[in-house]
Amino acid sequence: MPTAYRRSIGRRFAKQARQVRELRAHGLCIAAGLLLTCAFSPLAIAVQNDAQIPVDAPPPAQAASQTPVMEADPSAHFLESGYRHLYELSFAEARADFTSYQIARPDDPMGKASEAASYLFEQFHQRGVLTSEFFVNDATFLGGVSGTAEQNHNAGFVAANSRAREQAKALLKTDPDNIHGLLALTIADGMESDYDAIIIKKQLPGLSMMRQAEADAKLLLAIAPKEEDANVALGMSNYVIGSLPSYKRAFLWFGGLHGDKQRGMDQMGSAAEHGHYLKPFAKVMLALAYEREKKPELARALLAELAVEFPTNAVFARELTIVQKQSSNR
Repeated sequence: MPTAYRRSIGRRFAKQARQVRELRAHGLCIAAGLLLTCAFSPLAIAVQNDAQIPVDAPPPAQAASQTPVMEADPSAHFLESGYRHLYELSFAEARADFTSYQIARPDDPMGKASEAASYLFEQFHQRGVLTSEFFVNDATFLGGVSGTAEQNHNAGFVAANSRAREQAKALLKTDPDNIHGLLALTIADGMESDYDAIIIKKQLPGLSMMRQAEADAKLLLAIAPKEEDANVALGMSNYVIGSLPSYKRAFLWFGGLHGDKQRGMDQMGSAAEHGHYLKPFAKVMLALAYEREKKPELARALLAELAVEFPTNAVFARELTIVQKQSSNR
């Protein structure tokens, strides 16, 4: 027991002993006994504790309740759930999840980028973009959907995607290596490229934005090589440009845009295997590319995985039936 503590107990005991004598003098024996018990109790506890703790024992550890515990971000499940709803073609539910994420994480541009994706994916579904009929046909794959730019304008997508880009750029000004900032920017630029080229059919702006998305993706992968979702943008760029007629590819080559179909398919394959939010999308795009390249066996494996993972998505089941028929006829 520390010397200072012993002295403190001694002084307290002497004081209470005087009080006992006074109480006994007045005949208050019970009160005197209680006071005496209280006087001895801290000394007895201290002696008992000293007997239990070795001299060389280390100081007792802090209570577990004082140790900070790191918990997973509870808002993360909104993105996970939102993208699952997206691939299940439940677009309203997807947007509800993405809105919840934005409320929880208002400064994270992935919320708005994901909301934009829900609007564009819904439009793709309505116009049959992610089907073999559209993808295998050069007139639609390289020419876009029917209708004018005004008729095909997607206000929800444009607003959400613009806001996502603004948030991403603001975040990257203060933190240039921010992973979510770079990923959101890559996704936003890649989606705008698809929207320009396929939906409103502005090919040159679409190709220019494709080049920007490619630069975003390369920067992200240089900082975080495991962010395989970025390979969707790189794969699409390489595959689409590589699929253009030779005279168009030559024109783009002078502008610094180069395409390689096989490299594009390899990049989408990497995203299909190791991606996260865009992993199912990469599988769809790669399966359709295999159909274009007349490789139904490879397309069937990917579509079978998607049909099992998302049984409520009728498009995946239908495309699987198509490639199965193609494989049996070979």
